[in-house]
Amino acid sequence: MEKNARATKKQQLLLEFVAGFIREHGYGPSYREIMNAIGYKSVSTVAIHINGLIAKGFLARTDNSPRSLEVLTMNETSSKPRDTQLPKTIVQQIVETLPTLEDVHDKQTLIRALELLGETEAAQEQRKNYDV
Repeated sequence: MEKNARATKKQQLLLEFVAGFIREHGYGPSYREIMNAIGYKSVSTVAIHINGLIAKGFLARTDNSPRSLEVLTMNETSSKPRDTQLPKTIVQQIVETLPTLEDVHDKQTLIRALELLGETEAAQEQRKNYDV
């Protein structure tokens, strides 16, 4: 995350639209929906602003699928990376739960959760332990 990152006015407008859309629909908007709502001329402009908001720590993609945007913070003064705000107990609970699971897909899901929490080393170690 960029230090002292602030969203531009256009990025703030986009962030507010995404947050409102998610509240209303329960899932993220498509780039085309953002483009139409805000009045951008192309989806590439939307992509540029979304990538900027991701780099600044305001947005994240929950996975590589469409409509997977997640608002992390609306607070413009936030400069802490997301993973430093998580209690270690969440990571410990995931690591402790993995051995109890029999289904490979469940293990993969929890390992992916570790990655999303910024715990890439723990995720790599668990992948080796469970060969997933």
